[in-house]
Amino acid sequence: MNNDFFDALSTLETDNHIDAEVLIEKIQAGIIMAIKKDYPGSENINVTIDPAAGKFEMKILKEVVEGEPEDPANQISLDEALTISKRARVGGTVEIKLNSAKFGRVAAMAAKQSIRNDIKRIEKERLIAQYSDKAKECISATVEKVEPETLNAILVIDKNDANNRNEIFLSRREQIPGEVLRPGDIIKVYVVGVSDPDKRFTVKISRTHKDLVKRLFELEVPEIYDGTVEIKAISRVAGSRSKMAVWSNDPNVDAVGACIGPRRSRIQNVVNELKGEKIDIIGYSENDEEFIAMALAPAEVTKVEILDDDPEVKACRVTVPNRQLSLAIGNKGQNAKLANLLTGYKIDIVPEEPDLADMKPREEKVTDEEPEEDEE
Repeated sequence: MNNDFFDALSTLETDNHIDAEVLIEKIQAGIIMAIKKDYPGSENINVTIDPAAGKFEMKILKEVVEGEPEDPANQISLDEALTISKRARVGGTVEIKLNSAKFGRVAAMAAKQSIRNDIKRIEKERLIAQYSDKAKECISATVEKVEPETLNAILVIDKNDANNRNEIFLSRREQIPGEVLRPGDIIKVYVVGVSDPDKRFTVKISRTHKDLVKRLFELEVPEIYDGTVEIKAISRVAGSRSKMAVWSNDPNVDAVGACIGPRRSRIQNVVNELKGEKIDIIGYSENDEEFIAMALAPAEVTKVEILDDDPEVKACRVTVPNRQLSLAIGNKGQNAKLANLLTGYKIDIVPEEPDLADMKPREEKVTDEEPEEDEE
């Protein structure tokens, strides 16, 4: 029976990636709890688990007393003690060995449930520790499975590490619109954080989060990684377009050029990872007018006027050549919205010569509201 027990212990250790010492400690606590249910009131219970020696013993220790014991759960008469050990003496103790077969189904189930709960808690603590270092970072993951109906995906992190291989859920709404994931694909995901760590442990990951763009550029551009080039702001409509404002802390380094890379190699690697999403890299300026004008790229801007109508709201009016109006606004107002999110200004775009504008709407007001994100 001991051999079966230690075989099962080894399997638990391997399957749950838990150190044997920690696992033994938890099993001992579970067995003691089960013994107390069969032997209520017992205060001195000893459980020995020694895999090296193949030793698995359970004992109740009782004090030897003269005459009838007042506390039968923890005391034993000398006469009865002598039947267990000929060396029993009043004031000493005797060990009463327990046979695990006598625990009964209820006691065994209680021990099993206690052990299962402890293993779950240990596994949760391990995952929290593992992913606390990955929060707000970009990591690689392998697509394990894609559900045909919902297109939700199961990803595997640390696939080649048997001790840390974990499956994580990537919902369809956190995937880039239009992308098709297939089992075996290796993709980059942004670890948003841990949801409800005190209840149901969940690692939330995303491919639509704007900071995924930031992390991808950090991986591609050494100047960003070493702090020479700084990413000041990012706005994104996942699957369509992103704008990223960059600043160089070294006057000899072109921040925009560093992000684009030789023959557009750096930016192209990011675009490929994001399934063809367009990315505008613009220079950051501490002058708000200049920054707003650059943020509306690729459109040309004639004039930027900061409005002071409401001190609590940052707003501006931007004048562009008539021929640039549609470009400045963008399809469904997308270019203006991204510029607004990038700069933090509500932007009112107007043509230079309104009287020469055609019959289409020529004015676009954009709010500073972020696109709504679905919550898990």
